[in-house]
Amino acid sequence: MTCIAGVVARGRVYLGGDSAGVAGYELTVRADAKVFSTGPFLVGFTSSFRMGQVLRHAFSPPPLPKRPGALGRYMVVDFVDAVRAALKDKGWAAKQSEQELGGTFLVGVAGHLFRVASDYQVAESRDGFDAVGCGSEAARGALFAARHLKPEARVRMALRAAERFSAGVRGPFRVVSG
Repeated sequence: MTCIAGVVARGRVYLGGDSAGVAGYELTVRADAKVFSTGPFLVGFTSSFRMGQVLRHAFSPPPLPKRPGALGRYMVVDFVDAVRAALKDKGWAAKQSEQELGGTFLVGVAGHLFRVASDYQVAESRDGFDAVGCGSEAARGALFAARHLKPEARVRMALRAAERFSAGVRGPFRVVSG
């Protein structure tokens, strides 16, 4: 279920998400958004609405680093450690073969777009865009092809492409920026 798509443009991040809640063949168009802002962070989640609810309402990101160039390390160490603690505290984190697992989500902060994977690895694409969820391939293709569009229109185009080609993606779409 889900498509979250993000673009970095002129020092800002634009992050959009769909509204599908999918369980097997059951679809619910959800009122609660999969993309939101919390302080200086934009977050767009896949995997589980419970994970997204914890990230939105029970997660307190540590203060951003003041030193230039320290954002990557901060995301890998400080940010992820705080995410792991929040998910574990609220009963959502899983353990499999002694490895902790969470979910997948995009984070926009300070003009950067990061992907946090279910094994808590942090990635930043050189393309200046990314997408996650079952509609991610169609969305990434649309983001690549629509470079001529303004950032928000580009994100919306990616979400429409994902909706067209994935049964687990459904509007309405919400886009946040910061």
